[in-house]
Amino acid sequence: MMMSLQSGDRSQEMQSAAEHLTSSGVSPEHGELVNVQRALLNILEDSSAERSSLESGQRAVLNILDDFSEEKGRLEAAEHALVNILEDFDSEKNNVEVANRRLQGQVEERKRAEEVLAQQAKELARSNADLEQFAYVASHDLQEPLRMVASFTQLLAKRYGGKLDADADEFIGYAVDGVRRMQDLISDLLDYSRVGMRGKEFVPTNCEAVLQAALTNLKVALEETNALVTHDPLPTVRADGMQLCQLFQNLIGNALKFHGPAPLRIHVSAQKAEREWHFSVRDNGIGIDPQHAERIFVIFQRLHSRAEYPGTGIGLAISKKIAERHGGRMWVESEPGKGATFCFTLPITER
Repeated sequence: MMMSLQSGDRSQEMQSAAEHLTSSGVSPEHGELVNVQRALLNILEDSSAERSSLESGQRAVLNILDDFSEEKGRLEAAEHALVNILEDFDSEKNNVEVANRRLQGQVEERKRAEEVLAQQAKELARSNADLEQFAYVASHDLQEPLRMVASFTQLLAKRYGGKLDADADEFIGYAVDGVRRMQDLISDLLDYSRVGMRGKEFVPTNCEAVLQAALTNLKVALEETNALVTHDPLPTVRADGMQLCQLFQNLIGNALKFHGPAPLRIHVSAQKAEREWHFSVRDNGIGIDPQHAERIFVIFQRLHSRAEYPGTGIGLAISKKIAERHGGRMWVESEPGKGATFCFTLPITER
């Protein structure tokens, strides 16, 4: 910048000197010298302008370098951020691989458990089939010798009853009663085994017709207890009609057996759920303590003595097995003295 000012001062001095020479009538040689000086002045002026342009270019370059430095800083920061992201990605990748290996191990363990469970279910099904076959064969084969024992004990009671001492009559009575109860147990066990072994094919079955058949079978007991049975509209389902009739008959018969002092009222209803029909048989009998809600469905389990209520305690077990054979379930809702509601479900299937 100082050089530019000095060049300007010199050019003015040289111009003033040239003008002085011209005005004072200087010789031609001196005029040529003036022209040279003027040319030099022009050169200096051009040099000054060029220097100014160079300085502007220099400042522009410096600005570009500053911008480049800032951009470089941003690029370095972005590079550091990218490195951090890559490190986090590697860490997360390792975590995912660890979780994947753990999940794969759990899947394999669950698969092994399912295989074991399937094998156990298969063995249980075979065991149940064997038990049903054994129960059927045993109860069937026991009937004949038991029938012979019953015949002879009854003949003994008929021929010698009252002819021996009191102890003999009592012993004969025990024998006859024991044989009769054994016959009932074997007959019920045979019925229980037949649910799975002698069941018929499922066909569209009108539940209202089945209920009427069950009520017809219970006509005498209904009249004796003066019971009133009502029902809502009942659906048509795919079922074994004979077994479904037995199910209704067992549940209504159970209500007839365990009625209270009030006139017995029994109501049968059915409600449609998403995938199943929900049936219920409600009564106003003596009810059941909830703690026995599971026990009453176990074969030959009784809550009362034979003197209070007759029977072998297998009716509800048969009913539950019938419901389960049809793909449903059975339970009871009750409180002592407030009646009982026996519920069971049947699947809704396409016709």
